[in-house]
Amino acid sequence: MKNKILLKKYLKIILITSICILSLFSIMKIYEYKTYTNVFNKKIDMIVSMIKEKYPNITNTDIMDIINSKENTSNGFLEQYGIDLDKDSVLLKNEKNFKIFLCIDIICLVSGICALIYIFLLYEKRKDRELAKVTKYIEQINKKNYSLEIDEISEDELSILKNEIYKTTIMLKETAEISLRAKKQLQNSLEDISHQLKTPLTSILIILDNLLDDPNMEDKVRQAFIKDLKRQTANISFLVQSLLKLSKFDSSTVHFIKEDKLLKDIINESTKNVAEVCDLKNVTIYIEGNNKAKINCDFMWEIEAITNIIKNCIEHSENGSKINISYEQNNVYSSILIQDYAGGIDKNDLPHIFERFYKGKNASKDSIGIGLALAKTIIEKDHGNISVETDNIGTKFIIKYFHIFSKK
Repeated sequence: MKNKILLKKYLKIILITSICILSLFSIMKIYEYKTYTNVFNKKIDMIVSMIKEKYPNITNTDIMDIINSKENTSNGFLEQYGIDLDKDSVLLKNEKNFKIFLCIDIICLVSGICALIYIFLLYEKRKDRELAKVTKYIEQINKKNYSLEIDEISEDELSILKNEIYKTTIMLKETAEISLRAKKQLQNSLEDISHQLKTPLTSILIILDNLLDDPNMEDKVRQAFIKDLKRQTANISFLVQSLLKLSKFDSSTVHFIKEDKLLKDIINESTKNVAEVCDLKNVTIYIEGNNKAKINCDFMWEIEAITNIIKNCIEHSENGSKINISYEQNNVYSSILIQDYAGGIDKNDLPHIFERFYKGKNASKDSIGIGLALAKTIIEKDHGNISVETDNIGTKFIIKYFHIFSKK
């Protein structure tokens, strides 16, 4: 409100100055009137005294009648002495006083006008200085200098403009920082992707070279190479599909179709997706919970998230191990707990398990490190969060979905 207060201040100064000038003029005019009256009355009194002295028969009433008479006729007596009754003062002292007072009035008037002009110019100069600051701010922004600060809270037009420029500066600064982070993230992602693709592609090339170089290779060895090719191709396919899914989330092009779904249905569909992996490692999944528990979510995407978490637990579990899944609902949220018994996560790996392409020291050689990152992104889109607890026995994934049910 600085500039608005400043404007009010200048208006008050102008008003006070104008009142002072008018008051001074009024006092001067009263003083002039009293001065003229005093001189004139004394002269009249002297004339009356002389007349009464020479003409004692004239009464005071006659004299007062003459003085207060409404008649303004003249017998031409004063004109004989060069006095114009319409322009000149009969009393020379009043004529002199008039000239003095006229000079004083002109000086006061000119001084008052100059004071008002000075105040106005002072305000305009202050305003021009503020406009110059705004221009400099804009010039600095055009030079991509976003480190400007406008420490001012105002309500007048200039201050509102400065505050809007400041907001624009902050927005541009944030946009520039986001753009820079996005470029770095893209660079890191490309490096990670190339690194992830390099290993399976190298393996594929080596296997193909072996197959081409040895046409008489034993059938058993050939079949092993072909299985290896299939596994490496499947890894590449999974990586590409996961990256495409993550890129959709990053670009905000994923449209969630949210409905109220039972947790048991999501978990059952997710366990079906990992049934073959469970059979290969002889891992048993135990499920229990409140069959009425539900969440508002995109059913297919949520299955994708839970599938990735269960798959991660299976990959780290020993043959013949087990996984416990439980689900509940209270007045605030619904939850899913997924517990494996794979010996826990290293404390150095724990803060990074949801980062893209991160592979802990206990990760399998085929692990890509993208499943948990995708799962976390999906869960958060469905108003949930995921946390991890681990010890030397195993790891527990705790997923909580806060209640936002559909209105029916």
